[in-house]
Amino acid sequence: MPEKLSPTKLRVGHAIKLPLSWLQHPFMSNKLVIENQHQIRIIQSLKLEYVYLYPDKSLAAPPEPKPASNEEVLRQIDEAAEYRATLQQKKSARIEASKMRRRSIQKTEKAFNQSFKQLHSLMKKLGSQPVTAIEEASQLTAQMAELIARPDALSLHMIATAQKDQENLYYHALNVSTLSMMLAKNLQLTEQQIQLVGFGALFHDIGKLRLPSQIMRKQQPLTKPEQNLLNLHTQYGAELAERLSVFPSEAIPILMQHHEYADGSGFPRGLKEQDIDPLAKIVMVANTFDNLCHPGPGQATRSPHTALSYMYRKMRQQLPETELKLLIKQMGVYPPGTLVQLSDDRIGMVITVNSDALLQPNIMVYEADIPRLEAPILTLTEDDLAIEKVLKPQQLPAQVLDYLNPCAQISYHVQGKQ
Repeated sequence: MPEKLSPTKLRVGHAIKLPLSWLQHPFMSNKLVIENQHQIRIIQSLKLEYVYLYPDKSLAAPPEPKPASNEEVLRQIDEAAEYRATLQQKKSARIEASKMRRRSIQKTEKAFNQSFKQLHSLMKKLGSQPVTAIEEASQLTAQMAELIARPDALSLHMIATAQKDQENLYYHALNVSTLSMMLAKNLQLTEQQIQLVGFGALFHDIGKLRLPSQIMRKQQPLTKPEQNLLNLHTQYGAELAERLSVFPSEAIPILMQHHEYADGSGFPRGLKEQDIDPLAKIVMVANTFDNLCHPGPGQATRSPHTALSYMYRKMRQQLPETELKLLIKQMGVYPPGTLVQLSDDRIGMVITVNSDALLQPNIMVYEADIPRLEAPILTLTEDDLAIEKVLKPQQLPAQVLDYLNPCAQISYHVQGKQ
């Protein structure tokens, strides 16, 4: 447990935490091990009543410095001022880097919103202008596949989206399409195959458009007959696709089989893994993950982190092993949307993972003195931090939860790593 210590008693080697906002001091972190007298002078200049001392993390303190002459004291004051200016310059550079990351994320959100508008528009045309809708869907997924198929590293971003009844179906479709295409790339499929799986995933739930609205919008758990009717969406979707001559026949099994399971416990036909279409297996895994994060009425919502854990611990018999392991790998140990505590005790939420550095995600950090729209966005490597542990929403104070806003609807968008 930390102890309160007067700054006048600080020694080199002490492990401490400053009881200040991150913006109120020049250090990179609120927690540090004191390395020199300059740091002590800077901390003492902050006019704090106390700092928190961590005896178990402190290093063996060197002997007390000998009393210095007046000239030596003046020299040390000048050196401490220069040291502080250097620290502040480095910290300002980190703040600017954080702002650049935020601008990049804003561009990503704009691109996602554009993709969503395209999807929303083409789905509305499916009944009256099916050829146009299929062409627009092909263009959308071809653009995404071209980006994802590149050999370069990819960044997967979390996008916070509002919940609006029918729109949830479209957000879900875009999520499953994005995650399925990334899985297809990791399975070494061709760009054409990546596009095909993304196209099928985009339409995997179109059979639900044929279901009564009172079932799709019901906020209470479905009755058994209602659930049986909902399960017919796989058959309805495949039937609709078969009637559209422009719908790629290779994508139709995705619509029919995305609720099958490797052990034969799925629907509509109870197929075993060897009988399930390879592209449908990809979408099955991505769809299962997104459904766990965004379940139906009366079911517990899981964070991305706990959803992946549940799939691995509880559903390994139902899900194809290769695709499941690749999904867990591509989402990372800390998938976007995961709440975490950092090594300097700050609380944050993972908002981006990079395919070439899965253990080094970008994190939006809670800072009470900074507006949410300007919240710092850190990278663990550049900011010399580590994730101490994963947190559950119920572990956080209300003001932190409101600030980080781990919303019920999480969407994903992929882009080339900046």
